[in-house]
Amino acid sequence: MINELLPPKRILMGPGPSDVHPHVLKSMVTPLLGHLDPAFLTIMDETMELLRQVYQTKNKATMAMSGTGSAGMETVFVNLIEPGDKVLIGVNGLFGERMVDVAERCGAEVIQVKAPWGQIIDPQQIKEMLQQHKNIKVVAVVHAETSTGVRQPLEEISHIVHEHEALFVCDMVTSLGGCPTDIDQVGVDAAYSGTQKCLSAPPGLAPVTFSARAVDVMAKRKQKVQSWYLDLSMIQAYWSEDSERFYHHTAPITMIYSLREALRLIVNEGLENVFARHKRYGDSLHAGLEAMGLSLLVEKEHRLSQLTSVNIPEGVDDLAVRKRLLEKYSLEIGGGLGELKGKVWRIGLMGYNARQENVTYMLAALEDVLKEENCNIEHGVALQAAEKLMNK
Repeated sequence: MINELLPPKRILMGPGPSDVHPHVLKSMVTPLLGHLDPAFLTIMDETMELLRQVYQTKNKATMAMSGTGSAGMETVFVNLIEPGDKVLIGVNGLFGERMVDVAERCGAEVIQVKAPWGQIIDPQQIKEMLQQHKNIKVVAVVHAETSTGVRQPLEEISHIVHEHEALFVCDMVTSLGGCPTDIDQVGVDAAYSGTQKCLSAPPGLAPVTFSARAVDVMAKRKQKVQSWYLDLSMIQAYWSEDSERFYHHTAPITMIYSLREALRLIVNEGLENVFARHKRYGDSLHAGLEAMGLSLLVEKEHRLSQLTSVNIPEGVDDLAVRKRLLEKYSLEIGGGLGELKGKVWRIGLMGYNARQENVTYMLAALEDVLKEENCNIEHGVALQAAEKLMNK
C-alpha cells in the first residue's frame, strides 16, 4: 500500500518557491469549472484586471501563461523574435545568460552587454552598443536578478532603448509583487514573471504583459511563432475580454484560482503598503546580517529587499550550514548559482514571507548554526540591529 502524501513542513526562505499564503492554498480546493464555462471566463477577466494593477499597467495584452517563469521568458522571446533579428541583452547573472540562450534558440543575432555578477548593467554601455549595431529589435535586461539579488534601474535604459526605436523587455520574475514594476511609467514593452515568488502562489503560471507597440510588432511577423503552445496569436483569443473566447489548450483552472486570490490579497493590502513591507523587513534582515559580521554581495543602492545574497564566511561549509538549517529549524535558504556557487547564500523574504517573525527566526537560526561552525558571533547582536529598523 502506498502511504498518504505527507511532506515535511518547511519555511521556504530561499530564492523560490516561497511559502504560499494560506488564503491562496484555501482557494485551490475550490471545485473545478470547465475552461469555457462563463463563470470561469469571468474569473479569467478578473485575474487579468488584477494582474494589470499589480504590474502597474493598462496593457490589454496582460495574461497568465501556463507554465513557470521560464515559460514566460520563452513566451516573450518566441513571439517578438524572428530568425535574423538583432537582440541586445544585459547579462549580470544566471538569468541574463538564460535570456541569451532562449534568444539564440529563436534564431536571433545576440549582442551582450556584461557586468560582474552582483552589479548593475551600465546604461551607457547599452547606449554605446545601440550606436554601434544598427536595427536592434529588442533590448532585454533582468529587473530583479534572482541569482545575485541585484535590482536593475530601468528608467534610463528604457529612454535610451526607445530613442533607438527598439523594444524594451524585462525579466520581472522576482520583482512582481515585491517592488514597483511601473510598466507604463517606465515604458517597458514586454515583461514576464512567475507566481512562486512575491505573489505567494504555487509555481505553475507565468504572468506576461505586452505594450500596444509590442502587440503591433507581433501582428507584423513574417513567420509563424516557432512554439505552438506559446503562440500568442492564438492564446490571446482565449484571454481576450473583447471577443468570443476560442479554446487553445486546457487552462490550469486551479492555478488560475490561486493567482486570482494572490493578486486580490496584494491589491487589497495596497501596492504601496506591499512594497513598503518588503523594504522594511528586507532592510531589517540586511542590518541583522551585517551586525552578525556577514557581508552582502550587492551594494545597498542596488540591493533587492526580497532577495539577499550573503557572502559565505571563509572556512564555513556552504552545504553543511544549509543542511543544518533544514534539519534543525526546517528552514530552507538557497545556495549560489553559476559563478557564485559555493560563495553565497540566497535568502528570500518574498510575498507572504516578508514578515517580522521570519526575519527574527532567520537571524536566530543562522546565528546558532554559524556558531556550530565555530564562527565568532556576539549573541543577539543581529536581532538587536534588525529590531531597531523593524520598530521604527
